[in-house]
This record gives sequence, C-alpha cells and structure tokens, in this order.
Amino acid sequence: MTVDLEAASTTQLVNAVSAIAAELAQRQAPESAAACLELTETLAAACDIQESALAGFIRRVDTTGEQKRWGYPSTRAWLRSRLGMRENRTTERLILARQRDRLPQVAERLAAGELSYGYAATVAQSVARLEDTDCAQAEMTLLGFVDQGFSAAKVGVFGRRICDVIAERDGTDTAPGEDAKRGYAKSWITSTGSLDGGRYIKGWLNAEDAAIWDGTLAPLAKPAGPDDHRDAGERTAAALSSVLSGGHKATKVTVICDLETLTGGNAPARLTDGTPIPAAQARRIALAAGVSPLLLGRGHTPLYLGYRERFASAAQRQVLETLYPTCAVRECEIPGTLCEVDHVNGWALGNSPTDIDQLVLTCGWHNRFKHTSPDQIGISKDPDGRYVYRLLPPPGARSRSRTGSGPPGTIGPPDATANWAA
Repeated sequence: MTVDLEAASTTQLVNAVSAIAAELAQRQAPESAAACLELTETLAAACDIQESALAGFIRRVDTTGEQKRWGYPSTRAWLRSRLGMRENRTTERLILARQRDRLPQVAERLAAGELSYGYAATVAQSVARLEDTDCAQAEMTLLGFVDQGFSAAKVGVFGRRICDVIAERDGTDTAPGEDAKRGYAKSWITSTGSLDGGRYIKGWLNAEDAAIWDGTLAPLAKPAGPDDHRDAGERTAAALSSVLSGGHKATKVTVICDLETLTGGNAPARLTDGTPIPAAQARRIALAAGVSPLLLGRGHTPLYLGYRERFASAAQRQVLETLYPTCAVRECEIPGTLCEVDHVNGWALGNSPTDIDQLVLTCGWHNRFKHTSPDQIGISKDPDGRYVYRLLPPPGARSRSRTGSGPPGTIGPPDATANWAA
C-alpha cells in the first residue's frame, strides 16, 4: 500500500488507516514481550493522535445536526448506537469534541502526539462548566500538572477543584450539574437499571416530602426482632417495596413463564426486558401480585386480540411491553416502558387498525421521525414475529457499513474521493 500523505484526501487517509488497522489485527503478537511492550506504547500513542481527528469529525456532526438526517435524535445516541460506544466513552468523546475549540493547547498537543487522549479528555471535562476566560487559565494550570507527571485521575481532581473555586468566586458557573440546577424546592428521583435487572436510585426530598418519607417508612423499617440482621438500608428498601406494592396488593409486575414454573417447576422465568429470574422468585412475585394470564401463540407471539379503537388498551400495552423491551428501532436503547404505541402502517392512512399484530413500541422521537421520514425506516419481522424497524440513509446519501465498505487491504470504494474528499 502506498499513500501520498500530502496529496491524499481526508477520506483516503481514513480508509488507509482502516485498512492498516484491519491488517494489523490479523497479525500475531511478537514472541518478545519487550517488543510487545514497546509496540503497545507506540500503537497507543498513534490511537491518541487519531482521537484528535475523531474529535474534529464528531464536532462537525454535532454542530450541524447531521445525525438527525440519519435517524438519530442526538449525537450521543449516534455514538452509542452506530459506533457501539459505552456511555462513559461516549461522554468523554462528546465533551472533548465540544470543548476542542476552547482548548487550543490541548488540541495542538493531542494532534502532535505530545498529550494522551486520557489527559485531553480529563482537561476537557474539567473546563466544561467555565466561561472562556477562566477556561484558558484552567487549561494552562491543568497542563502544568500534566507536565509535572501527575496521573490523569489526579489532574481530574485538580480540575474539579479549580472549577468549583472559579465558579464560586464570581458566579461564572454557566452549566451547573443536574442536581444543582433542580434546586431544593422540588423533590426529584432518578433511577438507572443495572445489568442484572436491579436499579440504582438517587434523589432529593424537600422538607415536606422528607417528613412523609420518615413518617411512612420509619415504622416499617424497624427491626422485625432479635433475629433480624438486616442493616438500616436493607430494612428501608424492604419497607419502600411494601409501600409501593400497596401492602402486597395489586403490584403490577409482568413475568413471562410457563404454567409449569408457577406450579412448582424449575424452568426460569424472565422479566419483560429479558432479565432471567429463578422459578422460586417468579412464584413469590405471583403470590404477592396476583396472576394475569397472557395467552401466547407459536413463537411466543401474542394472539390477535381484536381491539380497533384509536388508542391501544391497557391490555395491549402490557402485551407490547412484553414483546418490546426497547424501542422497535434496532439502533435505539429507550426502554419499552417509556415508549409510545405506534401503528406499523399508519392508523391515519387507514392501513393499520389498532390490533395487537399491527402495533409496536417506539420512543417519542423515532415515532415522529417515522411519520415525517417514512422512507428512512425499514420494517421487517424477526423469527418470533416481532416488528423490527431499521434506520435507512437519507435520500441520496451513500450507505456505509459499520465495518467498512471493502475487504481488508482496500482503500474504500472507487468513488470515495469524489464523494467524501475534504
């Protein structure tokens, strides 16, 4: 492979890097551990330099809103879904892209290979809350700590302290944290799911709500007796669960299982998001919440229910949440419980009655996107009969595979330079 670096377009350079990376991934690591150590450091430094270019690309997409033309509601959603980034890396790259123009020294040193991506991302995150003047001062200070050999983690600590001092000094905090923006007049609670089906809870209660909390939960959170070895947190969680379930009455929990499981079998059940739960736990939930049968046909597809009203019924909604743990758009991660009911072929067009086999769950953004850009949604069914929506390129745009447009060793399609040259 021969590439004229000065004459090559940006597209040709990116395709060359992609081809080299694909070839390198197929090579076996050298036998020499010392050589591997040196190569690792060299390759990591090269990856950091590439992060500079990547930040520029992301910045351009973010400022122009190009991702929306392709069916992604935000730059963050595009990075997570299309590029498969985890949340932490998505946040790092997005902040660096947005702060890059305000950090000229960081951008220059990152592009020159004199600053690692970890340091650059740390500095960018530290100054995100500052005005431009304070940002410039903070950049010089934090790069000074970098030059002194402090780790990226310690530079991050210094950055948070500098940010807090500057913001408190003269009220220049232009983007306070979510908690601070809410204030203390209103109560709030946020929750995020864990990988095992659990949920992390964070929140704030004002004085009035805190009094209700204490008055309701404190009596229920007392130790049940000398043999109750639960700590206060465990007892409080149990008390809250009891209150939310109405004293073990009318709890709405959807558990998918066989009749044999409820009658003593060992086959595991699952929640609507696919989380498996032991048979014994499924039976405990059934005893506490009651059982509502859901008749399933072949392939675990709910049978036709015959509802033809404009809006889906509560029963249909329950079935849809069982079928669609997330938005029907394959690239979207919004939980089904937060989605809207969508008529597959358009109720207003007279092609899609409100029948269970004509309904899906989509998030609010993609529901609107589907009806304003119908030619950018591909509709199909999976082997179990569930609808799958896939995002299609905008009209006239050239589709690109996530894994590249040609086999390893090629430099993109023949028209790459004509269509994508910088």
